[in-house]
Amino acid sequence: MSSMIGEMITLIIMAFALGMDAFSVGLGMGMFRLGLRQILKIGITIGLFHIWMPLLGMIAGRFLSEQFGAFAAYCGGGLLIVLGLQMLWSCFREDDSSFITPVGFGLLVFALSVSLDSFSVGLTLGIYGAKTVLVLTCFGIGATILTWLGLLVGRKVQGWIGTYSEALGGTILLAFGIKLLLPF
Repeated sequence: MSSMIGEMITLIIMAFALGMDAFSVGLGMGMFRLGLRQILKIGITIGLFHIWMPLLGMIAGRFLSEQFGAFAAYCGGGLLIVLGLQMLWSCFREDDSSFITPVGFGLLVFALSVSLDSFSVGLTLGIYGAKTVLVLTCFGIGATILTWLGLLVGRKVQGWIGTYSEALGGTILLAFGIKLLLPF
């Protein structure tokens, strides 16, 4: 019972870290005064991508774990470290990529771009044998809520929060990667 609660807390924190990417991008998009119906649709789409991408990652991770055992576990921890460092690095870059409108095909590209990191985390969680339904529920709900929050807050504030939220997400993933590699 205690280990399940610990796993749930860990997954909620990871879902928060992964959702910060969608939150920070949502802040910028929210400044374009999207309608509430559009905000609802964007959040649900990103939530669905944060279910499918980690599911694919977990399937691949379980396969790798069965084939390569402990080596795959070290790769999973290393992958989280790399992903966390990449998020930290990208939030301090001056280069802003071109804006993709969150409508039609643009929405799918946007949802895919903010959920790619959840594939990598899903890969790691698959290697470690995490509970699939729990992971997908936490990631999907977390991403949806954080996207909605980002879009709604973006309607009210300027873009200065975006960089800091992505840095927080990167730091959390980096810490989990280190924790997986160093038993303490």
